[in-house]
Amino acid sequence: MYLPINTIGGGYDYWILALIGVMILGMIAQARVNGAFKKFSQQPASSGLRAEEVAERLLSDAGSSVQVTAVQGTLTDHYNPKTHTVGLSTAVYGQTSVAALAVAAHEIGHVMQHEEGYAPIKLRNAVMPIARFGSFAGPIIVIAGAFMQAFGLAMIGVYIYAAVLLFQLVTLPVEFNASTRAMELLAAGGYISREETTGVQRVLNAAAFTYVVAVLSTLVTLLRFLSIANRSRRN
Repeated sequence: MYLPINTIGGGYDYWILALIGVMILGMIAQARVNGAFKKFSQQPASSGLRAEEVAERLLSDAGSSVQVTAVQGTLTDHYNPKTHTVGLSTAVYGQTSVAALAVAAHEIGHVMQHEEGYAPIKLRNAVMPIARFGSFAGPIIVIAGAFMQAFGLAMIGVYIYAAVLLFQLVTLPVEFNASTRAMELLAAGGYISREETTGVQRVLNAAAFTYVVAVLSTLVTLLRFLSIANRSRRN
């Protein structure tokens, strides 16, 4: 029996509510990141060491040749395995706060994942090119298939876009593991006191929540594309 599109997945109103809900979660997640980082950026770590010093010591202890550099921007911190460099943003590099140390140690966690051959990060890197293509081409193919009432073509777009969801799902254990490593490295090295672990945890947890929201957002979008593809078959 033919079902109009507004009955699929609960109707247009439900899709709109889902999208709004994800947008609100995204704003909450970003606010949590900014709030936690701002709060604990004002709390100096008891070790008195700058973030890049801690990062360099952690790399040296691990026998890594990766270099630490300063990069422009706020929370633009990253590890680039191609150049073997950890980039620390201006809000982190040169800072001695609990927040700065948390972010720096998190990036060192990523370095260790790469150098140890951590399985989830290998999978994420393998999926990344397909996910990049899928994020661009998937929506176009779905809409083209729906316009031409070609269910098969629309579903190809859905499958391609699903790579984006797979990438983000695999990113979760990668990020969580890097945060766990960061906590362990900072505590074991005596770079933070027991009281400061709460601040580190809050900064890292706030950042991790943004990845969870990204998964939910992509899932809602994927289900929406699937409903559009189903409509092309029913038509």
